[in-house]
Parts: sequence; C-alpha cells; structure tokens
Amino acid sequence: MEMIENRTFDELAVGDEASVSRTMTEEDIHLYAYISGDVNPAHMDPAYAATDMFHHVIAHGMLGSGLISAALGTKLPGPGTIYLDQSLRFTRPVSPGDTITATVTVSEKRTEHQIVLLDCACTNQKGETVITGVATVKAPTEKVRRPRAALPDVRIAEHLRYRHLVTRAAGGAPIATAVVHPCDPAVIAAVAEAVDAGLIAPILVGPRAKIAAAARTAGIDIAAFPLEDTPHRRAAVARAVALVHDGTAATLMKGALHTDELMHAVLAAEAGLRTERRVSHAYVMDVPGYARPLIITDAAINIAPTLDDKADIVRNAIDLAHALGTANPKVAILSAVETVNPAIRSTLEAAALCKMNDRGQISGGVIDGPLAFDNAVSPEAAREKGIDSPVAGQADILVVPDLEAGNMLTKQLTFLAGADAAGIVLGARVPIILTSRADSERTRIASCALAVLLARGPGVAASQAAA
Repeated sequence: MEMIENRTFDELAVGDEASVSRTMTEEDIHLYAYISGDVNPAHMDPAYAATDMFHHVIAHGMLGSGLISAALGTKLPGPGTIYLDQSLRFTRPVSPGDTITATVTVSEKRTEHQIVLLDCACTNQKGETVITGVATVKAPTEKVRRPRAALPDVRIAEHLRYRHLVTRAAGGAPIATAVVHPCDPAVIAAVAEAVDAGLIAPILVGPRAKIAAAARTAGIDIAAFPLEDTPHRRAAVARAVALVHDGTAATLMKGALHTDELMHAVLAAEAGLRTERRVSHAYVMDVPGYARPLIITDAAINIAPTLDDKADIVRNAIDLAHALGTANPKVAILSAVETVNPAIRSTLEAAALCKMNDRGQISGGVIDGPLAFDNAVSPEAAREKGIDSPVAGQADILVVPDLEAGNMLTKQLTFLAGADAAGIVLGARVPIILTSRADSERTRIASCALAVLLARGPGVAASQAAA
C-alpha cells in the first residue's frame, strides 16, 4: 500500500523541495467547472474560445494552482500542514494536454508558530513557467505516515453526443411535423423546445380549445403554429396520417395519447403508413463511458419478433446508424451466450441473421452474434472469452431477443448508468417521434433531431419508394 509521510518543522531545511505532476484533460476542466460553478466560456465553449486571445479552450487558472496545494498537503511539508496564505501570478495559459509540474521549495523558516514560507512554481512540459507564487503554511510538529487515500472512479456524463446530434440536425430547414393531439402543457413545451432548436415546423393536430388551454398553462404562444382542429384523439391521428399522405408533413410526433392509439393508425392496412418493412422502435443511447452512440432495438413495439421481423429490425437500425453518420455500423445480435445453442432460440436467429448479412440479404453494416452483452460492448470481456470478431467490444447497434430484454436493458442503462435514451419509430413512411412526459428536455430534443436526420436522409426516400 502506498503511503504518504510528512516532514515536520524540525526536519525541514531551506532549499528542500517537492513536486507533483498532472496532464490536464478536457475532463479535468469540465469537472473543475462543475465543482466550482465557473463555466466561463473561455474554459467550456470551443466556439467562443476560438475567438478570444488564446484561440482555444484553456484550463481555469485555479485548476493548475491546485497542484501546489497537492504538493504542500501530500509531500512538503505533507499531512498536518495548515495553509495560511498563498500568492499567485499566472504567466501562461494551460491547455488541455499540457503536463503541469508544481514544485514547492522551502525559502524561510520561522520558529515562532512553526511558520514556513515556500516558493511555488508550476511549469509545463516545455519547461515554461505558467504559475508562480509564495505559500505560507504552519508546518506539522508531529510525524504522520498514512496510507494514500484511494480516489474514486469519476465519469463525467456530458452528453456531448446529443449536442452534436442536435447541431447536425439544426443545420437545414426545419422539418414539417404533425404533432398528434398536443393537449398537454408538457407536449406544447416539447414542441416549443424543438422549434427553438431549429428542428421542426409544427402542425398542431387536435381539439383547438384543449390545445389552446395546454399552451396557456405552459405559458407558450402558439399563434404562429398552424393548427388542424379535430374533435378528438382518433380524429387527430387520422388527420395527422393524412397530412403525411398528402406531403404536408414529413414526420409525426406523439402528443397526449397512448402509443398504441397512434400506432394503430400508422399500421392500418389501407390508410396507414406501412412500407414493406416491419415497423420497429430504436433508442439512441448516450451512455457515459461508452465511446460511441449506442442504438438498442426493439424495446417498445415488437414483443416477440420472428426471424423475419428481426431482419427488418436490423435493417431499420442500420438506416438509423447511417443517418447518424456511421457508414458501416457494427451490429451485435444479443443473447445469453456467445455460441449457438439449439435450446436458445435467440442464438439460432443470431446465426441466421449473420448468414443473411453474408449473403447480402441484410446490407449496410457488419453483423455478428450471438454475443452476450458484455462481449458486445467490452473489448476486455471479448478478449477474455477469446472472441475474434469485428463487432465484439465495439458494437454500434444492439439487437435484443425480445421487447422484455430491450426494455430492461435500456432502463438499466438509464437508471443505473446515467444514460439518456432518445427514441424513434422506424420502418414507416416517415419517422415517428415518441416522447414521454418523463423525458428530459435533452432527450426530447434529441428524439426530434433523430427524426429530422432520418427525414432528410436517403433511407426514408427508399422506404417510401418501396411502399
């Protein structure tokens, strides 16, 4: 066990010195901003920082100076030291990637009250001085030797992937979106958020009086939004579907009604929005600690999908990955084991889906399975099991065996791993946004962004042509 040990006042001599070093990362900067509340855009906003005097993001000055405190508290004098005073002069900026070494040197001892003055200097990897100063401390008089405290693992959930997703989607004209029965203040708020983000041009479909009442409660002016007045939910769904058929709307957004009410109209044989594809649902998960967006399908629509259903579920998910900018997504077909077992149906279907991929029946991505969840997302787990696969440990898409497994997986990631889940319905003539009252603003906006990217992409056009 690593120990830290102090040097008492009597053991110290003028000229004694000690150092600590750390390579500063963007995560360090963001964590310090969280702790201190200092969200100065010079530290947090690359676009703004590019216009200031340093032309890039820099670390907070006090983040670098914190290394001086670390040297004083753990090395010289070490445990038992009482910080009394510190002067600082900041001479150069510290950038992400810089390795900063803080050195403290005893310059004076005062016997009365065991006062020690130390010269302090922080230098970067080039030997350039970035911070100087003088510390005044009360040195310990008793020897202390203690185990070094084990630091906790820290993960910063910044949800930058959703931010990038929304930025991409907001780059073009807003997409005409039929909002079905938005008779709830939370739905109206979600619509306004998506409008403010430059994502959708809403068409409100439902009873005029109820929509107006919801807007008043939400404190949102909807006068600029087109409104199709209908007497009830069922009529609102039928009218919204008709708006898609006549080309007025390019996406649908669920309002204050049950998902099955909307999907019943979408899946209607004659008047609905079916294509030759099976309709499915996908979550795009922003999981802290995972290196890429993670698509999980199907956790909301297909209860016990057949092999044919799963083939379409995979095709829909691959189209979504393409819309997100992943040209050749890695698709993991999940099961409980990594080998084909005739007693476990999902392993047989996984093997069949892989062969369909080999023969070109499913294209646009790389498919492997069966894979257990750990082997699909963890390179270390895959190596331990000796799995040689282009997908294992780096999956972009997880295809679950059934709705129950998908529902449990997404909720575990959300509630235990701090993930966000933006959902979208795929395989219909247009993408369908399913939002929930429990969704955060970030998730609602991300769901709209997914629909916008799909509505602009080739996948939707291909589906419409096939229909």
